[in-house]
This record gives sequence, C-alpha cells and structure tokens, in this order.
Amino acid sequence: MYVVLLGLPGAGKGTQAAILKDETGLPHVTTGELFRENIRQSTDLGKKAQPFVESGRLVPDEITIGMLLDGISQPDCAGGCMLDGFPRNVEQARALDEALAAQGKRLDRAIYISVDTDELVRRLSGRWSCPNCGAVYNEISLPPKIPGVCDNCGSRLEQRKDDRPEAVRTRLEVNLKNLEPLLGYYRAQGKLCEASGEGLVEEVTRAVRACLERER
Repeated sequence: MYVVLLGLPGAGKGTQAAILKDETGLPHVTTGELFRENIRQSTDLGKKAQPFVESGRLVPDEITIGMLLDGISQPDCAGGCMLDGFPRNVEQARALDEALAAQGKRLDRAIYISVDTDELVRRLSGRWSCPNCGAVYNEISLPPKIPGVCDNCGSRLEQRKDDRPEAVRTRLEVNLKNLEPLLGYYRAQGKLCEASGEGLVEEVTRAVRACLERER
C-alpha cells in the first residue's frame, strides 16, 4: 500500500506517520531524511543536494525526485510505504505515478491532514527541532521530556528564526498556493481523503486511519 501524507507545515504529518508506521508496518519515507542520508553517504545526488540544503534553499525537483525514487525502490518499501514531504507539486506527483506504474504499482491514497491557519500559526510559533536527527517538538502539543533537549539523541534543540507568527503566516500562505493544485490532482483521480488535523492526537489518528481503511 503506497500512501502520500499531505498537509501544511505543522499539520502533524510526521506525528501521524510515526504512529501509523507502528500500526501498519509501512515504512515512513521523508524527503528530509533522504537528503540527510544521501549527504552523509556522499552519493552523487547527495553532493548535488548539499549546497541547497545548507543554504536553506529548495532542492530542485530533479534531485528530489531522484532521491525519492531511489528510496522507494529499496527492499523495505517493496510492499508499500508512507511518503511525507513528497510530492510537493503536481510535477512531482506525476513523476511518482510514473515510477510506481513502471514497477506495476500505484499510489493507493493521498491523505490530506487539514488544519485551520490560525491553529497552525499557534503550533508553529512554538516549534523546536533537532539539528542532528530532525525530530520536531512543540511547546504546546509535543514538548520534549527535558526542555531544550532531543528525546531521541540528546542534542540541543533549536528554533528557526522564521518561526515568528508573522513569518509563519506568510510561509503558510505560500505553501497553500502550492498545495491546492496538488489536492486537485489527487481529487481528480479519486484518491484524496481529508482527515481533520485538529483535536487530540488520538482523534487525528482515528481520522487518518479511517482514510486508510476506506482504501482497503
């Protein structure tokens, strides 16, 4: 089963993917982790992506797509996976469909975790992340066990300068403009399922799980 998790920053895609990974056994594939792994291993794609990642710029589609397609071709994804952070646009979505079709597979479901913009601003303004392993925390909904320290690797957490409310709102507006055509693409295929990302984590999990069960 191949699933795409869609949503604006702060919607909780990573949190839900971690929960559902344990429930379903489907690997959780993120572009961020693919970038870090390829850079660590100094692959050709990693070397191309590194200057973009280090400068905070968007990695070009051809590099991102190359890494993603390589990632889902690995043995652990042979029976399916959950994609988080990809695709980001319709071009990437088409590339994913073509790659899966070439292997006799298809994307089963695109799950959109929807959250009101004001709520996302509140969440993201309190966000902290680990520069080492990429884990993300929130002062309100998902605080670390020890303030300022990553639960996973013990590294000191950092807060991005652009996590101020005004900057967050602007970033969300830009992301929404890119997301809307992607939602339309999957809606036209009959693969889009919307799950409310508001409420308790357990409530969101039930909504996302319902989308998965609907496909099965």
